[in-house]
Parts: sequence; structure tokens; C-alpha cells
Amino acid sequence: MDTIASLFSFITTPVSWVIVQFHTVYGAIFGPDTGWAWGLSIVSLVILIRICLIPLFVKQIKATRAMQTLQPEMKKIQERYKNDKQRQSEEMMKLYKETGTNPLSSCLPILAQSPFFFALYHVLNSIASNDTIGVINQSLLQSAQKAHIFGAPLAAKFTDSADKVAALDASLTNVRIVTAIMIILMSASQFYTQRQLMTKNVDTTVKTPFMQQQKMLMYIFPIMFAVFGINFPVGVLVYWLTTNVWTMGQQMYVIHNNPTPGSKAQASYLERLQKHVTHHGKTRSRGERAIVKAIVAKGRDRNEFERKFINTLTKAGLAAQADGTVAKSEASSVDTAEDGTPVTGAPKRQQPKRQSKSQRQSGGAKPAGGTEPKTTATSLSKSDEPSDEPSDAPDAKPAGAANVKKTASKPGSGTRSKAQSGQRKGQQRPKSPSKK
Repeated sequence: MDTIASLFSFITTPVSWVIVQFHTVYGAIFGPDTGWAWGLSIVSLVILIRICLIPLFVKQIKATRAMQTLQPEMKKIQERYKNDKQRQSEEMMKLYKETGTNPLSSCLPILAQSPFFFALYHVLNSIASNDTIGVINQSLLQSAQKAHIFGAPLAAKFTDSADKVAALDASLTNVRIVTAIMIILMSASQFYTQRQLMTKNVDTTVKTPFMQQQKMLMYIFPIMFAVFGINFPVGVLVYWLTTNVWTMGQQMYVIHNNPTPGSKAQASYLERLQKHVTHHGKTRSRGERAIVKAIVAKGRDRNEFERKFINTLTKAGLAAQADGTVAKSEASSVDTAEDGTPVTGAPKRQQPKRQSKSQRQSGGAKPAGGTEPKTTATSLSKSDEPSDEPSDAPDAKPAGAANVKKTASKPGSGTRSKAQSGQRKGQQRPKSPSKK
């Protein structure tokens, strides 16, 4: 570790100068020889470095989003070369090269702050060795050696001997307890940060080598910090614990406000956004408008969470616009396609009502009044009664027979005529009067 730290000795002077400037401020408040003054100086150094790395963090997010857009292509390559792992890896690397993406972009913040980490380690190791370094002169060196955090000197390590710890005016038990607690917190924060990324902010619908790498890092990094942490001075543990807490908070903010498409975090975010938009009828910030704009621009390529978001807005009488705003639609309920796109135009086709048997026989025609014509079946019963008027014409047909013929030939009747008892069904030939 000393050899690695010496490689970054060119940056030890700027790091030591920043620490001294913060120590001057905090020393005036808490005292120049206190652990609060030197400890807060290291914490402030971390915050300053991470603020400077925010543009790199934004670039990391964009690179991660670019990796997400390649998920469908990655899935096709996996399915095409599922029996040839070597060809699959070659095609993946070719895809990365063509699109200009880097699967190791998530490691950029760690790589960028590595020089500061090793420079701080070199500074604290020089303090423990009673050597001046950078802008830290002899008086500042003695002040830093007197500084203790919860009874452990800033330059003490878990593996130091009792004599070396005693030279720093501390006990070995205090040093090991404090360093052990800080190593556990440092590893736990690293593990939680990576696990939060894998469980909430990753599109789990597609399995890619990138996801496998992230899963490996989730377990490898905490183990590495736990192993190497026993050789870190207390001041370096303060530095690394602070940067882990910063990363965890920064990632929680990104997951809450700008989640990865297709992840569980996006489902929760769109649910919150949908409740707010349906309640107020508008988007409230630039970030929300950017997300709505991106969802609208996807069209049929939306995932299930985005389609549900668009459909819910449509049912509430709202429509997402291309510029990310939300406006009221003309109808409160509009038909939507499978991808959530509103469907307008011709009305729904209605199924015709089923007709009865009598309506089908009569051709489905009904009088203007809406009721079926009544049958004249009662005329058959009247035909049996004797008539008072004589029949002068020998060829005249009986009234009953005429009525039967009339009702049988009448179109549009809804019921069948009933035959008299003892007669065959259907039309009957009348008997001549001479045969009676």
C-alpha cells in the first residue's frame, strides 16, 4: 500500500493544503489539537472532491441509460448465440464499440477519486511516521498526532503494535474497537449502495453480462474493503466511510427522481407521478416534464409501467403531450391501444339484437306502432254460428272458409292460425252447399 500511495505523491501537496485550510477553520471552533477539527477537515475534503466529481457522476448516469437502451439488442445476441459463449461475448463487445458505450462506466467515480484516496493515505501515513509532508510542517504534525477520534489517533491502524499505539498516546483496545466498527460500517454501506442499485434501479427483464458484473461487484467490493481496511489509518477510514455515505445518499436521490426505465424504482416513481398529475392536472418540475416527454416519444416501445401510466392518465381525462406537459382531453374516457396510445375515430361496432323465431319468419318487419298485428283466429269461432242472411248464390263460399283463407295469406302475421277441431292443418277446400 505504501508503494501504491507513493505513486500518487504528486497530488499529496494539494491534498495536504486543502486539509490545512479546513483545519484552520474548524480549529478556531473546536480547538486546533482536537479530533473534531482534523476529522471534520477530512470529511470536508471528501465533500469537496465529490462535488467536483458531480459532472462525472452525471456522465455515469447517461452512460448507464445508454446501456439500458441496448438491452433489446443484447437480448437478441443472447438468444442467437446462446450455445456459443465466446461468440456471444465478441458480439457484445462489437455492439459496445459501435454504440460508444462502456459497461464499466459505473466504476468511473471510484477510479476518479482513487488518486485523492491514496494521496490522503500517504499524508496520514507520514503523520504516523512523524514525517512532514506537503504543507504540513512540524507544528501541524504534532497537532495531528494529538488528535483522537473516540480515543483512536487519526494515524493509527488496526494492525499496529501496542508500542506504536502507545507512542501516539492511545490504547490498542480503543484503536481496534474504533477501527473494527468503522470497517464494518464502511463495508455495510458499500454493500447496501450496490444492492440498492441492483434490486431497485436495474431493468431485470433482460439478463446481460453487465448485470452479472454489477452483481459480482456487490459482493467483491465490501470484501475488499473489509480485508484492506485493517491496514487503513483511522483518518482514511473516515474518508472512505464519508464517501460511501455520500454515494449512498446521491444514489437514493437519483433512484427516487430519475429511475432506470423498466426497474422497480420506475414503477414506484410513475405511480407517485400519476397520483400528482391526476390530482393537480399538470407536471410540477422540469425533471417530471423530461420523463413524460421521454415516455411519449417512445410510442410503441414503452414498457409495461409506462403503458400503465399513459392509460391511467387517459382514463382520468388527461393526455400527455410531446413537450412533457399534461393537458385535458376532450373525452373523459378514450379507447387506448395495447401500447397506451389513444385510439380515436370510428365508434365501437355494436352487435345486432337477436331476433325471435316469429320475427325471422315475418322478415323482421314491425308496424310503426312497434307491436305485431293481431291474428284473426277468432273469426274461425264466429264462422260456426248460423247466419241470418240467406245465401242466394249457390257458388258462394262460406264466411268461415273465406276468413281462414284470408288469415292464412295475410303477410306479416306473427302467429300461425289454428285449425278447427277435426280438420287438417293448413288451407281447407270449402264444401259445396249441395252436398250438405
